[in-house]
Amino acid sequence: MPLEPLLPLFHRLNREHFEGSLAPGGSSLVAVRWSDGRMTRTAGLYRSGRLADGRDLCEIVLSRPLLDPLPREATLSTLCHEMVHAWIDRVLGVREVHGLQFRARMDQINQAQSEFQLSVRHRFPVPAAQARWLAQCPSCGEASPYRRRVKGVACRPCCDRLHGGRWHASCQLIFRAAAA
Repeated sequence: MPLEPLLPLFHRLNREHFEGSLAPGGSSLVAVRWSDGRMTRTAGLYRSGRLADGRDLCEIVLSRPLLDPLPREATLSTLCHEMVHAWIDRVLGVREVHGLQFRARMDQINQAQSEFQLSVRHRFPVPAAQARWLAQCPSCGEASPYRRRVKGVACRPCCDRLHGGRWHASCQLIFRAAAA
């Protein structure tokens, strides 16, 4: 299914679950957009703060790669989840992540409708990140995949077996780029 424009969904959810408080007088307190395609580890996010030029930043960003292949309910659930964050921050003026205010509003929305379910954590399929590095122990030859290089890490079994459990340079892993 092609990606749906988010602003009409935002206004609908705002009317139905936030009494219009996220867009008083039709002027939205928060920008809403699809990600540019690089957001692949989380379904959505709400962020606020100040830009370098002093302007306010307040936006909801939904992941195009994660939500595009999923049913519409996933988009509605994610958007509404992020709208709860925006409502707590912009309307209530409270700084919390998934605290009491969030859970109370989430429960209220879940009880008021059955089109989608809000939760603290989404259970959407996230593609596994490919390991970019293989780290090999020079003592035993065991290799393990890593997403990034880690300085000073050593092979625990070899440190345990050869050095009484203490870190030793002879067991320090050697990183090489993984095959693509």
